[in-house]
Amino acid sequence: MKYSVHRFDINMAKDQSRLEQFLNRLEGEVVAIIPNIRPKFLPMGATAVLDFLFIVEKVSREES
Repeated sequence: MKYSVHRFDINMAKDQSRLEQFLNRLEGEVVAIIPNIRPKFLPMGATAVLDFLFIVEKVSREES
């Protein structure tokens, strides 16, 4: 098996259709979507921010 990992920078408020288009263009099978989440500290507490996604795609093995 061969895998390809794609980094997808995302703004969750406005990139839903862009993510959908990206996923639909992939040729292989999507195995996992891994979010990169970092804490963000505010005066009244803390929250989390999603920076990007790693998308793991299983691609077909090319026979020689």
